[in-house]
Amino acid sequence: MISAKLNKGQLLIADPLILGDASFARAVILLTAHNKEGSVGFILNKPLQYSITDLLPEIDTPFKVYNGGPVEQDNLYFIHDVPHLIPNSVEISNGIYWGGCFESVKELIKNQKIGKNNIRFFLGYTGWDENQLESEMEQNSWIATANHHENKIISKSTTHFWKEKIIELGGDYLIWSNAPDDPYLN
Repeated sequence: MISAKLNKGQLLIADPLILGDASFARAVILLTAHNKEGSVGFILNKPLQYSITDLLPEIDTPFKVYNGGPVEQDNLYFIHDVPHLIPNSVEISNGIYWGGCFESVKELIKNQKIGKNNIRFFLGYTGWDENQLESEMEQNSWIATANHHENKIISKSTTHFWKEKIIELGGDYLIWSNAPDDPYLN
């Protein structure tokens, strides 16, 4: 279901006509904050070529790291579904939480109390200033939809996620579901 009103917890699907933008072409973003000061989200479907261990050798686990967006890519962020285990977590919606005590996260992973289906790591985030996201919505850059996956979004496959969401939208979007990344090369 396409939504006209923006709320944290929604998914933002990049319009198929966003081309040539490495960060946002075919992106699906979880909107983690939205208020009068601006908006924040994490790109869910752009895994990077390394794991959390490559960034932090003391965390000996192969959990993938994702490109969360072009802002502050030298910072590590995470979403999760275990607020009862990670103090200071902030609820996004539908049982999805953002951040919390990172020392607790390291211990929980080390002791195998949380797994890759409970947490997802990102380098960077996607951010919009006041009214910027609304302006991009008016320009049809994004399609806002409900997150029907709720907290299971953390473990959702990323390989074809944008395509799946475009197929769900149906109608005029269906033609884009099998288009190559760069339709000008077709």
